[in-house]
Amino acid sequence: MPPAAPVVFPPEWTRQAAVMLTWPHDDTAWARWMHRIEPAFDRLALALSRRARVLVVAHDAGHAGALRERLQRVGLPASRLLLGIAPSDDVWVRDHGPVTVMRDGRATLLDFRFNAWGGKYPWDRDARVCQRLHRQGCFGDTPMERIPLVVEGGALESDGAGTLLARESSLVSPGRNPGLDRAAMERRLAALLGIRRFLWLQHGYLEGDDTDGHIDTLARFAGPDTIVYQAAGGTTDPESRALRAMAAELAAMRTGDGRPYRLIPLPRPARLEAPDGAVLPDGYANFLICNGAVLVPAYGDAADRTAAERLQQAFPGYRMIPVDCRDLVLEHGSLHCATMQLPAGVDLPGASANPGDGASRRRQED
Repeated sequence: MPPAAPVVFPPEWTRQAAVMLTWPHDDTAWARWMHRIEPAFDRLALALSRRARVLVVAHDAGHAGALRERLQRVGLPASRLLLGIAPSDDVWVRDHGPVTVMRDGRATLLDFRFNAWGGKYPWDRDARVCQRLHRQGCFGDTPMERIPLVVEGGALESDGAGTLLARESSLVSPGRNPGLDRAAMERRLAALLGIRRFLWLQHGYLEGDDTDGHIDTLARFAGPDTIVYQAAGGTTDPESRALRAMAAELAAMRTGDGRPYRLIPLPRPARLEAPDGAVLPDGYANFLICNGAVLVPAYGDAADRTAAERLQQAFPGYRMIPVDCRDLVLEHGSLHCATMQLPAGVDLPGASANPGDGASRRRQED
C-alpha cells in the first residue's frame, strides 16, 4: 500500500478562491434584526468581492433569486458571485461550513459534524449545508468527506506548518464529543489535518461568547512565529482575569524551533450590549485575512484605529479594511464567524452558473 499523501491545513493567508457567506433570513433568530443585518451583509459581501469570489448560501430558490438582484443593486459584479441553496438555522458559516485541507497539493473539503456548540441552539439545517452545496456542484469536483467528529472551524487556528493553536474547552467538550479526551482528539486532528504540534490554551474568553472559547475570538497566527491576541481591558472582572491568564500562556509557548512567539496584543473595545441588555462579544481577534487584505472588525469605538494599526504591524504590506460589525455582533458572533474561506485549489463553478449547477466551470483567476 502506498504511503498516505501528506496533509496540510493551510493558513488563512494562503491564496483564496472564494469566501462563503450563509445569508440571514426570516426563519432564524435574525428575524427581528433583518432591517439591520442585511445591509451589513451587503457591505461585507461587497468588500469580499473586491478580493475574491463570494459564495452566498441562500435559504431557498426564491431567496437565491432575490439575493442575486439585491447584490447586483449594491454593485457586486455578477462574475464575482456564486449562489448555492441550502436551508440554514443561522449565519455562522465558519462553524457549519467546510474545512479545507490539501492532500499532496490537492484540496479536500472536510464536513465535520455540527451540533451548535454542544446543543445550545437548533442546528439540523446547518448540519446539512455542506452536503447540499456539494451535491449541487458548488465546489465543482473537489472531494468532500463527512467526518463523524464535532469540530467547528472557529475552534481551529493553523500556522500552515503543522502547528494548531486552540482553546481546549471548545474541542474537548462533553457536549460535542462525549468520552473523547485530549489525547484522542489530538490523534484524530493529526490524521485529518496533518497537525504535528498542538498548542492548547486553558484560559481566555469573551463575555457573551456562545462557543466555549473559540480560538478565533482570542488568538490568531500572523505567520509561523507571530500570534495576535485579544488583550484584557483595564478592569478586574472575570473576563479580564481570564484574558490576562491567556496572555501568560501565550508568552510561555514556543515555536517549532524553540523560540518565543512574537506576540501582538489587540486592544479591548468598550463592551457592547444588545437592546435586551445582553453583553456582546465585540473583540478584534475575529478578523479575516483575504488575498492581501485583513478585514478588521470595527465597533464605532476609539480602539478601532489602534486595532487596525496593531494588525498592520502583524501583516506588513497587507491592506487593512475596517468592517462595521455592530449589527453582526447582535447575535453573538462577528466577522470571522460569519465567513469561511475556500483556498485556491477548490474547484468552483463558472461565473455564469446558476444555483446548484456545477456543470459549467472555468478556472477563475483572481
